[in-house]
Amino acid sequence: QVQLVESGGGLVQAGGSLRLSCAASGPTVNNYAMGWFRQAPGKEREFVTGISRSGGRTLYADSVKGRFTISRDNAKNTVYLQMNSLRPEDTALYYCAADGRISSVAVSPRSYQYDYWGQGTQVTVSS
Repeated sequence: QVQLVESGGGLVQAGGSLRLSCAASGPTVNNYAMGWFRQAPGKEREFVTGISRSGGRTLYADSVKGRFTISRDNAKNTVYLQMNSLRPEDTALYYCAADGRISSVAVSPRSYQYDYWGQGTQVTVSS
């Protein structure tokens, strides 16, 4: 099992920035493809962005393109989400997730493709 712990969430004004981190640990950590999802109150969980095992491929939801950047440091078993130009509609609980497939190449935007999930970190953007 892989354990994922998110951090870096908080309260920020519209137009501001936050940087989220996701630290992976456990005996099965194997530089899996990683994704960030978010869920706002009363809404379904949605894909935000994902990154391939090597970090060479990324995928972004249209709503965050040009504003958010995903990156990873495999030596630290950590994935980051840099969030700029934040909007009130970005307010949500943000989850880090790991795709358990060791043979994956593409980044999947489907939540079912991810086997391990963190507890979430809250991001609140005020207007």
